[in-house]
Amino acid sequence: MRNLLSGFLLAPLLALILVLTLAVVPRPAMAQADRLDDLFLQLKQAGDSNWEALEEEIWALWSSSGSAAMDLLLERGRKALQDDDIEAALEHFSALTDHAPDFAESWNARATAYYHLGEHGLALADIARALALEPRHFAAISGLAIIFEDLGDPTRALEAYRHALAIHPQNPDIKEAVARLENAGAQDI
Repeated sequence: MRNLLSGFLLAPLLALILVLTLAVVPRPAMAQADRLDDLFLQLKQAGDSNWEALEEEIWALWSSSGSAAMDLLLERGRKALQDDDIEAALEHFSALTDHAPDFAESWNARATAYYHLGEHGLALADIARALALEPRHFAAISGLAIIFEDLGDPTRALEAYRHALAIHPQNPDIKEAVARLENAGAQDI
């Protein structure tokens, strides 16, 4: 009886502590989301002079999982990819997706590794997961467009590039891809 009674008294106290803790503890994920919203708004309005700084800050936020260990996996995977050690990159990125499944950049990074291996289907699956978590991920959308081009579907590639361009209107690579595919389509007519 005493344990039952103490349980009834303890439960409201624990609930109160939880509520107070949530009210006092900063919400880094929410702050990061708010900051990303602000950066994407600025990116849409950016001129030629400041878009690169905005993009860099977006990448910094995308690359921050909130866990030093997970950020280290991302860094090691990117280094392996840069060193053309695709298998090692894939191992790091797969560990990252396993341990941080809500971290969009882990999925985008692994999609890149799969693409380098010629595994379009696996890359597309990871791009879909990245975009489900961060629909504004212009790099993932551009990756999707590149795969559509590889698969011989310029119409869908152009659609994806245009979507990426709507998010990041100053990116010269995306602008060039849109112009190239639009010109190729005009020549086919």
